[in-house]
Amino acid sequence: MTTRFDLTLDCADATVLAAFWKTALGYVDEPPPAPFATRAEWVASFGPPENNEEDEEDDGAWLCDPDGVGPRLSILKVREPKTAKNRLHIDVRVPGHGSPEQRWDRIVAEAERLARAGGTIEARFDGHHVVMTDPEGNEFCVAADSRSAG
Repeated sequence: MTTRFDLTLDCADATVLAAFWKTALGYVDEPPPAPFATRAEWVASFGPPENNEEDEEDDGAWLCDPDGVGPRLSILKVREPKTAKNRLHIDVRVPGHGSPEQRWDRIVAEAERLARAGGTIEARFDGHHVVMTDPEGNEFCVAADSRSAG
């Protein structure tokens, strides 16, 4: 039996980061868990924060794969800034087969699309993958998905 898992990203601005990752992954806002009608109701069910500070509207975002295949992605606001390289990162896999040149062209096109969405291209490993960072500096890679058809 496999274990389901979610990924969580700490951030300074959940709204900006959620918008970027929805664009990058094709994810959507995850509906609140039953019986709650909204995420705000669900968050309120936990009671007031322990630190007695006002909650902010963009404290978190919860995203999911609309097809239910990929892991959920939680994006949570934290006070601490990012200070080091990620020990775990996301690989964005570009679908389709073809020649190595065709796969590389698709990787580059996807990296450029994500750069226009707010990411930054950090390094290109020609023919293999592109290293990028999201709007808050979290590293990820863009590479081909050899398992997909097309």
